[in-house]
Amino acid sequence: MSHRFHKFWLKITAFTIWSFAPVFFLGTMASTSEPARLTLDLLSWPIDGATTYDSPDTHFLSALTGGFLLGWGVTVWCLSAWVYDHAPEPVRKTVLTGMLSWFVLDSGGSIASGNASNALFNLLVLLLAVGPLWRPAKTQG
Repeated sequence: MSHRFHKFWLKITAFTIWSFAPVFFLGTMASTSEPARLTLDLLSWPIDGATTYDSPDTHFLSALTGGFLLGWGVTVWCLSAWVYDHAPEPVRKTVLTGMLSWFVLDSGGSIASGNASNALFNLLVLLLAVGPLWRPAKTQG
């Protein structure tokens, strides 16, 4: 893969991360929480309606989750826009390390909480977000 393609893929990574932020932001209010509730129901497969978004604590946790996801996605976007051209390999390694860290902790917590199906969804998100970033870009020359 070329540096240019890696830089492009970093934007896909950013979009993949922050695309979940509005869903969880909507979960902060009872009147708009259905997309977040349905997302959690899907991620804790099977979709059975057992997942609720009734607790104010869940609404608060949704606000935190949405904020972290937006911030993380924007950070990856900014790394691709402002830093990648100066330090492509450190940016690639940083984003890859962040994605792998998320995957291990989120998947481990999902399994520990009885929602092992989410680890499979996480694997799909990981593969999409990381894409060609698994390998260094070919040196330009």
